[in-house]
Amino acid sequence: MKIVSAEFLTSAVNPGGYPPGNLPEVAFVGRSNVGKSSLINRLVNRKGLARTSKTPGRTQLINFFTINDKFLLVDLPGYGFAKVPEEVRAKWGKMIEGYLKNRETLKGVFLLLDCRHTPTSQDKQMYQWLLHYGVPTVVAATKIDKLSNNQWAKQQGVIKKTLPLSPEHRLIPFSSETGRGRDELLGVIKNWIHNTDS
Repeated sequence: MKIVSAEFLTSAVNPGGYPPGNLPEVAFVGRSNVGKSSLINRLVNRKGLARTSKTPGRTQLINFFTINDKFLLVDLPGYGFAKVPEEVRAKWGKMIEGYLKNRETLKGVFLLLDCRHTPTSQDKQMYQWLLHYGVPTVVAATKIDKLSNNQWAKQQGVIKKTLPLSPEHRLIPFSSETGRGRDELLGVIKNWIHNTDS
């Protein structure tokens, strides 16, 4: 799949702010600072499309991006950042769940994990939630350039066992620095958006 255009469309906190229309959507979810914005920017080869920040918890809205005028990428707020007040965390949780559960144009979700760390209880909860609602899911292990091949071989086993990863769900190593995994992710997106009636 070739990305020829990528534009920021809108931000929303509830369904009233979601973009109208029936274009298929692919969403990205994961812990704060896992690299969602960097992944999206690398995917579309546009540095400043999704705003990146070294401060965890920066993305507090659901951000929609139009790709090739044919589908949308959706950047969901990061979860699990301890310094955010409890009421804000609860609000984000409802925002994320409301989108994932009720958005009819959603075709698939990438659950992002930092490849260097064991999945947290919140990662496991999110994965089980996606399974429960039957949302097509692929796990993307970010920051893969930080590990050697041997380290990744070991960590892969840890991630698959901790989640635990279902046989039908793929685990794709990704680096926003080197672009490793980009073509695989684009291939998944292509399959998801073409398996649609819209």
